[in-house]
Amino acid sequence: MTRGAERIEVRCFAAGGFGENTYLVRAPGSGEVVAIDPGSGVRQLLRVLDGEGLRLAAVLLTHSHIDHIEGVAELVRSAPAPVYLHPEALGWYERAGDQAAMFGVDFEPPPPIDRELRAGDQLELGGLRLEVRYTPGHAPGHVIFYEAEAGVAFVGDVVFQGSIGRSDLPGGDFARLMRSIREEVLTLPDETVLYPGHGPATTVGHERVSNPFLVPNLGIGYA
Repeated sequence: MTRGAERIEVRCFAAGGFGENTYLVRAPGSGEVVAIDPGSGVRQLLRVLDGEGLRLAAVLLTHSHIDHIEGVAELVRSAPAPVYLHPEALGWYERAGDQAAMFGVDFEPPPPIDRELRAGDQLELGGLRLEVRYTPGHAPGHVIFYEAEAGVAFVGDVVFQGSIGRSDLPGGDFARLMRSIREEVLTLPDETVLYPGHGPATTVGHERVSNPFLVPNLGIGYA
């Protein structure tokens, strides 16, 4: 649960060697849910869907690195729902098999995407209203999903508790990543809960004053 527990429910399923966070998000009272970045924790998510009789409204992807999409095929085969991805992330998505081979993991190719995400999109799904914010730098076409009323953001691999996403993979750009964090994450209210792609949740305010990767690189002291 978040600080706005009466507004939104967030469940995290982390599994496998990557330790990636698969999220199931639900507005209280709704029978529909949204899955964000279904990785190897997808089987736990499916058990919840089945056990509680929930309907999957959409699969939202922050980006298309293998650890964030390895469960997409299994998920939509068992619980059909449209897949959303930014078009700049399609290259990695369509070469997901090559990514899997690099890491030596078994992988079922994901289905074609159904909807393209764009900066500023407002997604109304199952009682949730998620704003799409464009945050490249870690990966091409990376986006985050911000639910303003609940005060939560799903930030993929842009920022973590005490760290930031790597930018040394193909398509990464450190300067662009820092710009994304400054303009799209640190502009959110300090109390906003950040749900990252790896590790525990944190807040904007906490990272603003304590994240060692952010403070010295902002060039203006504490943000």
